[in-house]
Amino acid sequence: MFDRQATPCRAVTVWLVFMACAVAAMVSIGGITRLTESGLSMVEWRPLIGWLPPLSEAEWQRIFALYRETPEFRQVNFSIDLDGFRQIFWWEYVHRLWGRLLGVFFAAPLVWFWLRGRIDRALGPRLALLLALGALQGLIGWWMVRSGLADRPDVSAARLAVHLGMALLIFALLVWTVLDRIRPQAGSRPLTAWLLLGLVALAIASGALVAGNNGGLIYNTFPLMGGELVPADYRSEPGWIADALENPVAAQFHHRLLAVAALLAVVAEWLRAGAFRARTGEHLLLAAALLQAGLGLAALLAVAPLGLAALHQFGAVLLLAAALIRTHGAIVLQSIEQE
Repeated sequence: MFDRQATPCRAVTVWLVFMACAVAAMVSIGGITRLTESGLSMVEWRPLIGWLPPLSEAEWQRIFALYRETPEFRQVNFSIDLDGFRQIFWWEYVHRLWGRLLGVFFAAPLVWFWLRGRIDRALGPRLALLLALGALQGLIGWWMVRSGLADRPDVSAARLAVHLGMALLIFALLVWTVLDRIRPQAGSRPLTAWLLLGLVALAIASGALVAGNNGGLIYNTFPLMGGELVPADYRSEPGWIADALENPVAAQFHHRLLAVAALLAVVAEWLRAGAFRARTGEHLLLAAALLQAGLGLAALLAVAPLGLAALHQFGAVLLLAAALIRTHGAIVLQSIEQE
């Protein structure tokens, strides 16, 4: 049952805006989970029956006993007691619970809108893709957690990057879909616009490798790293790929280069568009890029305290949204079209 009217349903658009905000919140919760090193506190994956937290002392003891068998406990948190375990447990629990709620927030309205004929033919395949990607993201999350339950005391940085990348892809598809509904005729989008969007996305993705390797806790100076443009231990892992994925020095160095390149590209595009005479999209992207650069620099110099690091990760979501809005050529905050 599809709506064949040309005018998009306003309620569907509002729902998609809500979903984009909910996914942005999920990225932030996931970032805090990583920053507090809470992600390996839940060693069981129970997608259907894992909604409730431990409700008895016996259940707390059971899951704590499972955690004590992990490499993270044996090698890092061997002195943690049950109270300390509870502190790291809750962030991972909230992270997984919010993921389940995202599925409900998406699937239930989708069925309702479909039964009422509010899903137009062009939108149907895109919503089906988003539903499939959401389910795949749950599997990727467990695949990531599994990497830290065998031989190593933390998750694979590469798998963490895939997990974050999928979340940002889902967010980007939601934002783009909203923009298509607000202004279907967005105008031409030249190759330079796509290249700038790709550079911003790549800079954001490289930040996942910094977080995964704890790269924000070293070389806390700028612009030099240990007094050098290229630090001496840049190539400490055998092979280019292994060094890029597993060496915290390389992860931070690459993130710096990409972040600076993205900022310079944004400024150049703003100047090319006429600076203060530029369109709102260029102003929005410049403001987001400057904010994110400032947050990143502050977090680096302060040795990545939780608050600043969390703000920097949320700033990445805002920056991606601004880049999408600028590329699409529409403003998501304008009045939503009426039915």
